[in-house]
Amino acid sequence: MTSVEDTTDHTADPGPSGYAAARLRLLQEESRSGPSRRSALAGLTDDWLHGLFKTALRETGVRGAALVAVGGYGRGELSPRSDLDLVLLHDGKAEPQALSALADRIWYPVWDLGLALDHSVRTPGEARKTAAEDLKVHLGLLDARPVAGDAGLLAGLRTSVLADWRNQAAKRLPQLHSLCRERAERAGELRFLLEPDLKEARGGLRDVTALRAVAASWLADAPREGLAEARRRLLDARDALHLVTGRATDRLSLQEQDQVAAQLGLLDADALLREVYEAARVVSYAGDVTWREVGRVLRARAAKPRLRGLLGTRSPAVERAPLAEGVVESDGEAVLALAARPDRDPVLPLRFAAAAAQAGLPVSLHSVRRLAAQSKPLPVPWPAEAREQLLTLLGAGEPMVGVWEALEAEGLITRLLPDWERVRCRPQRNPVHTWTVDRHLIETAVRASALTRRVGRPDLLLTAALLHDIGKGWPGDHSVAGETIARDVAARIGFGPEDVAVLGTLVRHHLLLIDTATRRDLDDPATVRAVAEAVGSGSTLEILHALTEADALATGPAAWSTWRASLVADLAARAAAVLRGAAPAVRELEIPTTEQERLAVEALRTGEPVLALHARQEEDDAVGVELVVAVPDQPGVLPAVAGVLALHRLTVRAADLRSLELPGRLGEVLVLRWRVAAQYGSLPESARLRTDLVRALDGSLDVPARLADREAAYPRRRGVVPPPPRVTVVPDVSSLATVLEVRAPDAVGLLHRIGRALESAGVRVRSAHVSTPGADAVDTLYVTARDGKPLDAAAAAALAGSVQSALA
Repeated sequence: MTSVEDTTDHTADPGPSGYAAARLRLLQEESRSGPSRRSALAGLTDDWLHGLFKTALRETGVRGAALVAVGGYGRGELSPRSDLDLVLLHDGKAEPQALSALADRIWYPVWDLGLALDHSVRTPGEARKTAAEDLKVHLGLLDARPVAGDAGLLAGLRTSVLADWRNQAAKRLPQLHSLCRERAERAGELRFLLEPDLKEARGGLRDVTALRAVAASWLADAPREGLAEARRRLLDARDALHLVTGRATDRLSLQEQDQVAAQLGLLDADALLREVYEAARVVSYAGDVTWREVGRVLRARAAKPRLRGLLGTRSPAVERAPLAEGVVESDGEAVLALAARPDRDPVLPLRFAAAAAQAGLPVSLHSVRRLAAQSKPLPVPWPAEAREQLLTLLGAGEPMVGVWEALEAEGLITRLLPDWERVRCRPQRNPVHTWTVDRHLIETAVRASALTRRVGRPDLLLTAALLHDIGKGWPGDHSVAGETIARDVAARIGFGPEDVAVLGTLVRHHLLLIDTATRRDLDDPATVRAVAEAVGSGSTLEILHALTEADALATGPAAWSTWRASLVADLAARAAAVLRGAAPAVRELEIPTTEQERLAVEALRTGEPVLALHARQEEDDAVGVELVVAVPDQPGVLPAVAGVLALHRLTVRAADLRSLELPGRLGEVLVLRWRVAAQYGSLPESARLRTDLVRALDGSLDVPARLADREAAYPRRRGVVPPPPRVTVVPDVSSLATVLEVRAPDAVGLLHRIGRALESAGVRVRSAHVSTPGADAVDTLYVTARDGKPLDAAAAAALAGSVQSALA
């Protein structure tokens, strides 16, 4: 038998202190990073463990044993805080006590240094049996490597474990695929997460290991182009994360991203995320292709015995069903026809993609690579067929996503649309967004494909969906930059001047309806008139309405609801009427509803606030509440009501405030109409709300102190420090009031604090429009002087400054 210690010269200090010092020096070497450092760290650890093992053998008298590295350490790679995965193999001849003593002399020094250790003691037969029962053990042993001792023990085990893996591939690979899917559901998709797990998330390091295992089965192999580089990037990011945090973590938290980026020599956290996302995209795509090939091979193997019985020894001919010119279906994939000539047919890539998506088929990797290698650029402007095929692809719905990503992985998308490179894998810091910019654009097109029957020009809707955020990544307002890019792209792909102008308008104003509907007073004629003037025509407004819905649905669950849909629809209907020549519709505020009048009379009679609650289920499963409060006119009503709602865990979505004078009765009544959501799904009792409101108004309930106590009891988790609040005067959007826009981190009692600041300034609030996109609140308030008129410019600026100071 040949032993590792007999053939290698180890001169490093075997003691823990010597290893620890050498390890620290290695990790501090700025010139050493990436694969070189990982390999050096593994080698240094080998030397130290070899010395420990040699000494332990001498002290215990055990023979026929080997120390084996598995997993990442087995591959000769160690990140700064990686676990040491070790197996103590033995031939079964040593006494149990001696074997236990041998293990202790190796494990305890590792633990004493604070290193994480995953260890086991087994004979080769036990290791093989455990691998047969535990898929994860089997995967680890595929990368087994001798560190010290009897190398022959491991050689025999490796041969049998690898043979078992290949012989059992038909059973093992589906199990591995299932394991990958379960992990992806649990950890998410790495390339879309703001705080991704570099190891566990889909497209992460675990998936790279799984692809290596598939290749070892000889059943299928992953597309290797770019895969090694993607793996290196993910490992480098994990190394930097370990060095920055000093912990064995794989989660790239927000508060550490800038430091990790600096450790890697990258510009900022966005550059880091984009590099990580790029790597994850390569891994995910390789996984999709590989697992599809595994399924195809396993299906073919299962079918062969039956077919041989029917056909003798001849293999059946593969059926090829035509899908489009130059495109056929073969074995469940879209492939190029035998007669297809990519070098003579520049429209073929788009025709191929459109046919595959419309048929709901994945595309053949070989065919996509052939298109990437042989197809010629499209002339500019594009011929009509090319534009039609692009629209057919975009209109295919969900099947379009996989086809688009396959083309993007081979560089075909950026060849067709060069501006796509700017948004590819670009992160979005707003937590409302589920996707990166590029995937959000694709998801918007998917959503828009379901709305094409609602518009007269579905081609413009689908194109606008694809391009509406194309300006992200450029300096300034992405809508303004995007308009220029969209016009250029539209002209390049063959739209006429009028359509180019419409697409430019749609991209420039793709946020107009949702922002206006949720942040502006729709009863102000200036609001609706401004929307109509910006859009320009009823047909464009029709497309913009559908685009707004598709964009919101593709953003994430927090971006769209029945309430938002109703506000946008109301605004679109009012703007459409103006574009047809009608005057802006204004709800008659002077005439109270029957309920408001009843509540106002009761408030005047009792001299106290009265209220009514109406609950209904929202589309997003939150419990929505309409609350009407009538209070005899007095100072402090807005902050008092907002504070009480916050104490009862009601989130304010919209508010409308006005004063009523009832015929035949002395005094004015403030009527406040609120739209709120129960934070935890349970509605408050109206009697308790009214009692707390009475106490808040008479001063016996200290609302600010109660809110402060709650905030102290539930402190926010440490994270990125948000930017300070900002209060601005929005000019030229209302002829009836001064409009303030407050942007601030969402917090308990925010509207209460705003209300106190406005009360202190002596202004009246006409209406409030509240939205909370993610962790930020955007509150728009229409205020007037005490005489009901808008503030002059100086007073408005002073008011904005005082509110901002109060929030700071």
